[in-house]
Amino acid sequence: MSLTFHWFLPTNGDSRHVVGGGHGTPATAFGRNRPPTVAYLSQIARAAEDLGFVGVLTPTGAWCEDAWLTTAMVSQHTERLKFLVAFRPGFVSPTLAAQMASTFQRQTGGRLLLNVVTGGESHEQRAYGDFLDKDARYRRTGEFLQIVRDLWEGKTVDLSGEHLQVEDARLARVPDPVPEVYFGGSSPIAGEIAARHVDVYLTWGEPPAQVAEKIAWVRGLAAKEGRTVRFGIRLHVITRDTAEQAWTDAHKLLDGFDPDTVKSVQAGLARSESEGQRRMLALHGGNREDLEIHPNLWAGIGLVRGGAGTALVGSHDEVAERIKEYHALGIDEFVLSGYPHLEEAYWFGEGVLPRLAAQGLWQHPFAPTSTPAAQVPFTS
Repeated sequence: MSLTFHWFLPTNGDSRHVVGGGHGTPATAFGRNRPPTVAYLSQIARAAEDLGFVGVLTPTGAWCEDAWLTTAMVSQHTERLKFLVAFRPGFVSPTLAAQMASTFQRQTGGRLLLNVVTGGESHEQRAYGDFLDKDARYRRTGEFLQIVRDLWEGKTVDLSGEHLQVEDARLARVPDPVPEVYFGGSSPIAGEIAARHVDVYLTWGEPPAQVAEKIAWVRGLAAKEGRTVRFGIRLHVITRDTAEQAWTDAHKLLDGFDPDTVKSVQAGLARSESEGQRRMLALHGGNREDLEIHPNLWAGIGLVRGGAGTALVGSHDEVAERIKEYHALGIDEFVLSGYPHLEEAYWFGEGVLPRLAAQGLWQHPFAPTSTPAAQVPFTS
């Protein structure tokens, strides 16, 4: 089985520094260095498509551009690339969401993937008119996915749940293919929802031992439901011709963030209700020292950015080895990003993917009988 790689569309802006934002923190000023225009995001998307990434993740939240609208526009500038659209179930009705997904599939030739984000910050949810607490939001997500999946199967749906109610709901045209559902969450109720409803469970980039525990946990819950799920991981990457170059560039990413800024971001993230965010913070404790928490796994991103806060840092060979280490645990899909996203896509696509292809672990999804287009590592 070939590994699957996805890239990231920075709809909160891009930079040669980390662009913060998410989980209760605003986007940092560095996001204005490269504004998230359709032209720039399309440039990243076309590069990802050419290099062999299957899809691109687009985030959701008040700190970035809307994922549905942005990906709909960018899709018109690509041909085969899929869009892993993050959305929050509480903001639109399940019937409308099912219809939107069906339309997206028809208008793009089946290039939609859905990343369900329940929402870990009550104050941000309230800004959108959602006043449920965290556990209630997860229960609503379960009802939402039940309705949406039934509609996608062509069923007429009547459901009177704890949070959602639909009557005689049906779609005039079902999506073909049905979009796969991606989902992440570290709390007990998140595991229950994943086991019942999702195709791919995503974890942020924790050390391998912690990732192995999560995989065993969700796999066991899914087995009780008579289901199997695939597993993916969300990481940043900084890969170069040599390890020294990679670590030098990693440390440069944090240049411009003074201690007061780091302290302010950490204070904001500490208020998060997300169990996953709590686990990210625990990896570095707000300290700039000892940020390599596992060989080639660096927690520096999480000092100034909410959500995924770790990066694989090293030579192309070292990064490839870490990917193999996670794959051995059961990870088949990798959702990656790097600053700036255009250049870093080439570093990874030209440096790491050919090494994985040579070992029979990856093949270009759009040219399965050929070698990757780029064989020479990107240099500057």
